[in-house]
Amino acid sequence: MWGPSRSLRAITVGLLAACLLLTQQGPAGADEGEPASPNGFQDWIDRTVPPPLLPQAPSPPGAELTPELSALWRGVLSPPANDPIFDTWPADLDGRDPGDIIQWRDVTATAAPLSVVPIRRALLVKFRTTAASGVPSFGTATLVIPAAEWTGGGDRPVLINALPINSLGLRCTPGYAMAHGLHSKFSAGDLFPPTTWWGLSRGYAVLIPDHEGPWMSYAEPTVAGHVVLDAVRATRAVAPDEFGDSRFAVGGYSGGAIAAYATTMLLHEYAPELAGVLVGAAVGGLVTDYRAIAHAFNGNMASGILLVVAAAMAREHPDILRYMNHLGQWLATSPIKDTCGDSNGPLGVTGIPIEVAANTADPLGSDIADRIFRQSDLRDRTSGAPLYIYHGAHDIWIPAQQSQALYREQCARGIPAVSRQVPGEHVIGLLAGFPGAIDWLDQRLRGEPAPDECPAVPSTGHS
Repeated sequence: MWGPSRSLRAITVGLLAACLLLTQQGPAGADEGEPASPNGFQDWIDRTVPPPLLPQAPSPPGAELTPELSALWRGVLSPPANDPIFDTWPADLDGRDPGDIIQWRDVTATAAPLSVVPIRRALLVKFRTTAASGVPSFGTATLVIPAAEWTGGGDRPVLINALPINSLGLRCTPGYAMAHGLHSKFSAGDLFPPTTWWGLSRGYAVLIPDHEGPWMSYAEPTVAGHVVLDAVRATRAVAPDEFGDSRFAVGGYSGGAIAAYATTMLLHEYAPELAGVLVGAAVGGLVTDYRAIAHAFNGNMASGILLVVAAAMAREHPDILRYMNHLGQWLATSPIKDTCGDSNGPLGVTGIPIEVAANTADPLGSDIADRIFRQSDLRDRTSGAPLYIYHGAHDIWIPAQQSQALYREQCARGIPAVSRQVPGEHVIGLLAGFPGAIDWLDQRLRGEPAPDECPAVPSTGHS
């Protein structure tokens, strides 16, 4: 276990390493397809900092790692939530289909105060899903049903609130908060903007997925998309008389936008039976090009987010662990692995470059980084539902050009889409874009046809 003194010592070494690394000459590149050799300073880190002593552990599902890497993989996972519905890995996943319900729990008593609007019931549902590697996994989501009767046509619609969890710890999820009430790691971002309250007040059920999956793989889009789609399947199965023919629409911003975007982009290949069930996706402040964002974040005030995402990705893609030096291993197995979203930004204030935690001179240009960037790129897919895309005009973290390119690409594929540039940078953009996004989602859930503001395709006919 890490005590405060060990945590402080590793972080201090990291800061020193950052300062010294920035004074080093860059090494010559390796042959194409091979990671660059570590530079002298990275060699010095591994000679000076011993590796952490970790207990033996089995390889993760679907991977065969060396004993050392298996122990490291287990060491970088979040501490348990101490709640079996989040912690226990079911033994019979191979025999279940995606979306099959494993168990559910009534959490009405603890969810009601957080819902504000009177609710009839809240269910925490655990279901089978699929990891990014393709092996069976499990997910959790909370379904909140308002007390008011649904008076609209058809079955009660369901708003999927893909919250920006942006965390490494299992107790940082909205599902844990709904099941346990206010607690030490509770995020105010679970409540504001008031998407859940708004949806309940309109008579919609609200589905809140823990879209980072059981390993808390922050920003892994395939995991997120699979979890949300399987949460829809599970909702339709847990109460088929009420939700079997419901319309579903998903909205999310920033980290939540990754989940909402992946939901609609993976629908055709992963859950084709939900075509027409998912009637819209609203995404704001979205990252679509991970390669560009990783290079933009490295070594500046966003470096903390990059380092946290790298650790989170290693949980789902354990080959990343081969590229961590001893210092990186200490940091990834430290209390950082239990951080919630509000800590990730401050971690980057010092501008630590990712090279400090790596054993290769060019970690963002390595073969594993290239593979992760390609696997995380969903831009070649066609959305499974109409789109509402919004972005802060002065977002210094995520360029608005990525959202604008998504709009153009999906328009070219024939998807009805709307694009809005809203005032402000990333945080203000969330608030400025909320009214337009929520109004668009409301129209989709009411069954109104999606507006299409795509530019007309020039005629190619002959005179």
